[in-house]
Amino acid sequence: MKTILVIGAGRSATVLIDYLLKTAVTLDWNVLVADANKTLADEKVEGHDRGTAFQLDVNDESTRKELISRADIVASLLPAHLHHIVAQDCIELCKHLVTASYVNSQMLKLNEAAKNANLIFMGEMGLDPGIDHMSAVQQIDKIRDEGGKLTAFKSYAGGLVADACDGDNPWRYKFTWNPRNVVLAGQGTAQYYEHGEYKYIPYSRLFKQYELVDVPGSGVYEAYANRDSLLYRSAYRLSDIPTIKRMTLRKKGFCDAWSALVDLGLTDDTYPIVDSEHLTYRQLVNAYLSSRTEGQTMRHAVAEFLGLGQSNTVLDKLEWVGLFDDKKIGLKKASPAQILQHLLLQKWTLEKDDRDLIVMQHEFEFILNNKKHRRISTMLLEGEDNIHTGMAKLVGLPVGIFVKLIAEGNVKQAGVHIPVSPEVYTPVLKELEEYGVIFKEQDISLD
Repeated sequence: MKTILVIGAGRSATVLIDYLLKTAVTLDWNVLVADANKTLADEKVEGHDRGTAFQLDVNDESTRKELISRADIVASLLPAHLHHIVAQDCIELCKHLVTASYVNSQMLKLNEAAKNANLIFMGEMGLDPGIDHMSAVQQIDKIRDEGGKLTAFKSYAGGLVADACDGDNPWRYKFTWNPRNVVLAGQGTAQYYEHGEYKYIPYSRLFKQYELVDVPGSGVYEAYANRDSLLYRSAYRLSDIPTIKRMTLRKKGFCDAWSALVDLGLTDDTYPIVDSEHLTYRQLVNAYLSSRTEGQTMRHAVAEFLGLGQSNTVLDKLEWVGLFDDKKIGLKKASPAQILQHLLLQKWTLEKDDRDLIVMQHEFEFILNNKKHRRISTMLLEGEDNIHTGMAKLVGLPVGIFVKLIAEGNVKQAGVHIPVSPEVYTPVLKELEEYGVIFKEQDISLD
């Protein structure tokens, strides 16, 4: 009998745990769910006779190792910076590990140890990263099998809110995944390769240098460069390609408004605001303005600071979230980013019947039979409600499906990996189709 341990029972774990518990009945598994919040773990297990909930402080080495020792496979949905703690235990205790987070340098250092122990450590097995890798490389391999030579690859993905659930929200955005990650998104320098040249966009310009992308069946979106696209030239076997660019999608109007928050300094997480609990949001914003004329409204002062006209819709968005209000912040020793997250959580939380929307699109340009082609591959999926979200589904299901592949002995590649081999992407994408994860292709001749 196999035992699966899930560490982390947050919003992205719901569908994963449901999938594992359902599979446990047919494949004779036990499923252990551990979280710092025992009540949350209990809620996810819901009294299932194949599941057991545990309280776990991940820094409690004794309890952590005891739980991991009971498992055959560990699925970690902890914040990315904590995976290496679990990974070290998995090496020591000879357990396979699956995560949905980016594989960082700490995880890569464990590659040889995992290989030597014949252990499978699969990272980036979620939505983005995860399904984006698998669906892209599947098409790349398909184009090559057809005899095509790739000349450009662009990939777009976004966790958004369904149009019908926007309500009166002028941002047309709500949190569908970790709010902290949303607030801190894009910090650093985005890197990509375009027309044979390396390109870099610093954080200060990231949300100003967005593109407009037409997604068939859904509309036009804004797209800003996502992290380091250069990392995937080798992983996707595209080292000789002139253009490779990965981007994040937002609905129209979002990027200019978020850029204003960056310019104001409100996304900075590197220092605490003095007496933050006693300040109002209006006072916080005022503290970032270089000057303000006596009697001038906050909207007017911010407009001048940002170089915007009074009727600009960016100001409408800032005012709507409450940045100009005399409401107390109420958070002690909070950074600007923490304060912003606290405020946005009051405005951007999914309501009970809200549905999120996952949009993913790949664009491939290639030469086949001496003719230029573009292939567009698009996936759209809406969640069911604010618990069974599309985000939870598309983060959790790939992890669950891959856990099953390991448990049934259908994966042989030991070491630290991301899901870019046919051995992985073929069965995972095939099963995902049963859950509505279907990519529609459109071929366009460019000659």
